[in-house]
Amino acid sequence: MNQITNIKESHIDYKKNKISLNKKQIVAMVPVRSGSTRVLNKNIRPFADSSLLELKLKLLKNVRGLSQIVVSTDCEKSAEIACQNNVNVQWRNKYFAGSKITNDEHWLHIAETTPGDVVFLSQVTSPLLRVSTMQSALDSFLCSDNYDSINSVTIEKKFLWKGDSPLNYKYEQTPKSQDLPDIFSLNFAITIIKKQEMITQKNVVGTKPKFITLDKVESIDIDDTIDFKIAELMYKEMGIKWLIEH
Repeated sequence: MNQITNIKESHIDYKKNKISLNKKQIVAMVPVRSGSTRVLNKNIRPFADSSLLELKLKLLKNVRGLSQIVVSTDCEKSAEIACQNNVNVQWRNKYFAGSKITNDEHWLHIAETTPGDVVFLSQVTSPLLRVSTMQSALDSFLCSDNYDSINSVTIEKKFLWKGDSPLNYKYEQTPKSQDLPDIFSLNFAITIIKKQEMITQKNVVGTKPKFITLDKVESIDIDDTIDFKIAELMYKEMGIKWLIEH
């Protein structure tokens, strides 16, 4: 398993290096379902001057190398936003858009219904992920056969316990937080995986993954109303220009 790496700015010249995009059809799949158990209509409700879905589609349109962008949804409003932004819509049936489905079922369904060879799974709940970060991850994937997925992670420098004992340090010898081991969590902001690998594993992490770390801003994941408000405030301060040009 590959070591954790920091994402670096891409310096690939697509014309000069002639990366064969025809050999690898890369499809950005944006899954959004109607409703939400924690944030009502979070994908389509107003988010500053936009919505989480509309913002993500605008950002994806600036990523070079994508064959197409597809919104997978059971929501009429989400489909309308997709059409307004000239991207394809894939309708999901009620079961695969429901809350009872497990992640492995969801990922398998996404993989089996995504056209192309590579799935670029893009979550609208990571609204502060910059275009340059997505581009660097995709370029890294295209330029190497050493890994079959790229997954973004967050380093957890926290004192973790399970039950009555610590997980990542010794109770009798408590280190400083910066000296804790690099345990990390998947934040799902970036997921790039070979379609066949995703089908075989029923997972978004391949058998030869490359993990890349994101900073605190880009790794923000909207899971509840507080997350939504914090992300919205930061987006209002930085604006879409920062997300596209930096």
